[in-house]
Amino acid sequence: MTRLVSLNPSAFATSQLSLLSAELAAETASTATLLSLHSPKNLATAGLAITNLVVSSQRTGLGGKTVLELEQDGAIGGDGLGEHGIRVGDVVRVGEQPKGGERKKEKVAIEGRGVEGVVVRVGKGVQVALGEGKGEEERLGGRLWVMNWTMERLKNMEEREYTTLTRVLFGLETPAPVAGDEAKLKFFDQTLNDSQRDAVRFALASREVALIHGPPGTGKTYTIIELILQLVQRKLRILVCGPSNISVDNIVERLAPHKLSIIRLGHPARLLPSVLNHSLDVLTQTSEAAGIVKDVRKEMDAKQASIKKTRSGRERKAIYDDLKELRKEYREREKQCVTTLISGSKVVLATLHGAGGFQLRNEQFDVVIIDEASQALEAQCWIPLLSAKKVVLAGDHLQLPPTIKSLDHDTKPKPEKDKAKAKGGGSLEVTLFDRLLTLHGPSVKRMLTTQYRMHEKVMRFPSDEMYDSHLIAAPAVAGRLLTTLPYEVQETDDTKEPLVFYDTQGGDFPEATSSSSPDDPTADGTKKPTKGSLLNDSKSNPSEALLVRHHVRALIDAGVKAEDIAVVTPYNAQLSCMSHDLGMKDLFPGLELGSVDGFQGREKEAVVVSLVRSNGQGEVGFLGERRRLNVAMTRPKRHLCVVGDSETVAKGSKFLKRWMQYLEAEADLRYPDLADLQEM
Repeated sequence: MTRLVSLNPSAFATSQLSLLSAELAAETASTATLLSLHSPKNLATAGLAITNLVVSSQRTGLGGKTVLELEQDGAIGGDGLGEHGIRVGDVVRVGEQPKGGERKKEKVAIEGRGVEGVVVRVGKGVQVALGEGKGEEERLGGRLWVMNWTMERLKNMEEREYTTLTRVLFGLETPAPVAGDEAKLKFFDQTLNDSQRDAVRFALASREVALIHGPPGTGKTYTIIELILQLVQRKLRILVCGPSNISVDNIVERLAPHKLSIIRLGHPARLLPSVLNHSLDVLTQTSEAAGIVKDVRKEMDAKQASIKKTRSGRERKAIYDDLKELRKEYREREKQCVTTLISGSKVVLATLHGAGGFQLRNEQFDVVIIDEASQALEAQCWIPLLSAKKVVLAGDHLQLPPTIKSLDHDTKPKPEKDKAKAKGGGSLEVTLFDRLLTLHGPSVKRMLTTQYRMHEKVMRFPSDEMYDSHLIAAPAVAGRLLTTLPYEVQETDDTKEPLVFYDTQGGDFPEATSSSSPDDPTADGTKKPTKGSLLNDSKSNPSEALLVRHHVRALIDAGVKAEDIAVVTPYNAQLSCMSHDLGMKDLFPGLELGSVDGFQGREKEAVVVSLVRSNGQGEVGFLGERRRLNVAMTRPKRHLCVVGDSETVAKGSKFLKRWMQYLEAEADLRYPDLADLQEM
């Protein structure tokens, strides 16, 4: 088996710095383009903004930040925030919304103003912790700044400063042989299967690095929880990280019942009591150590409230000056409180970016565990790793990698020399998980093989194609159908089938591009582009969308709850078509519509996948990315319905051809009639 030669850490860091700079430029340009070309209303329609908000309250949050509570303007009507894609941890801009009668130049000026912040809670309202200018990690590009700082440190390190772990991660040393002294391990969770137990033993025995490969539904989080409990029993100190708040909070929720001394840095994405009780934000207010900051926080909140009561510019300035001084004092006291809390915790949990904050600057850990490592940039992973002794990476490198805006997503096969360059640090898309597998081979990895999500028929193709036929469906899920849901569902041609394929071949279900509208053709019959379209050249398939709506209605009519169904597609234009043109969200309240990329890590009882592509040239675009399709086909528990043109899709790649052949052989195969759909 071919192995990658060792890398020079300094050269690697230099390459990453250049790539991160390009990514920041692409991110900044993308944001600037959105703000300059699109109104708040259009951004809201695309799920990128929330409009018609008013400030309902404000308070002082962690670090002395001002936290705004924003709610829907009661005068506008409506319940909640409506459909949007704003999530906890997103960097956002809060600004004044221009009035309809304002002139265009005035609108541009208003839309360009505002203050940046970080979303800390989303519910009926949204809470935003405001930034305070340059130097704040939450400012635009702040996340990349943390990574740049880490890469600069690695770039400037002398060889004698490299830890043993650093040397192993760059191939300057081989991993130490794994000791076999964990055979009689006593497990806390007696329900773990053999592959999960083997992964825990391997991670405990490994000296420097261990990879836990967790395909969909194989209980990766349960395995991580067992590993943490075993490490704590050995009196080791652990830092647990993930690329997103959700990935970290999943672990916090599972750890909470074990009554460990844990602390969660940052703002929990799921505000359940079990999570809140361990969050730094709450502990700095409720713990014994919190007394030193309570009085200052109270004074700051009083100042915040007094701002609303005064109209005098001079008085407001004086209050802001007082707040500035209070924030300085607050941070000093809070820093003492945070240090006391963190130093007393055996397990600290944070996002990868959060691990670069001042709270952990002088803290030492025996083991770093990174969950969802295959969805994190390698530069992110190095934030907690520079001074670490050992790392355990958990993830699935056969699902989608992190989204990189600076990449030209070309689906054509890359030359071998380009692949080698990417593996050597020449691409942000290559994760640390990927690189270590290439560098050290399967000896550093253990795979979880029993999956508890999918019906056996849904699981079989991804298992054979992506996981070397290693996946096994647990007996409890292997044969379960929609008809065995814990509520009444009628047995119909749809609900009794785990796998359905609507083959639209024949040309009656043609694709369209979002830059054109069937109702607005040019003189020669081609479709007219829309300037500054948010969906660019994304593809849609209106006829296929009708078919999706038909199938969803059939499932709901049979008794399946709308909230147990998801519709996913690789194309945002198709999402827009189904959501806005067909009004599926209004027709079926509770139904979830989403992109394949956005649905990674999720699951539903029934999933309908709209492939969209249907053309005479056999062009499939980024549908040809195997990992994207792997995500799509592994989301359902009991029922997968695929809608697509087998003739077009099969021409995209050998993998797609084999998938079409599998669906034709194993699924309930249907050939829809467009005329029937249009009459419904």
